[in-house]
Amino acid sequence: MAAISVGLAGLLIALGLVTMIVAGIRSLTLGKQDFKKIGMMAVPFVIFGITFAVSGKYATAGVATAGIMMAFMVLTIVFTGLRGTFKF
Repeated sequence: MAAISVGLAGLLIALGLVTMIVAGIRSLTLGKQDFKKIGMMAVPFVIFGITFAVSGKYATAGVATAGIMMAFMVLTIVFTGLRGTFKF
């Protein structure tokens, strides 16, 4: 029973991902989104691919990706605060 539940959960996740990809492509074709916004969604996957190529382990790559994305987030918050403070 647990295997069926895990399989169904995986299927729902895959279905959700496919739906998001199709919706993104549809938005691009209708002109509602630009390539920069859609491309930003690929950043975590690219970082994961690089860290997996370096480490060779999924768990290590996942943790490294999370750490790198958090560091980018902190840097972005600092940069935004500095830009607002100094008006540049």
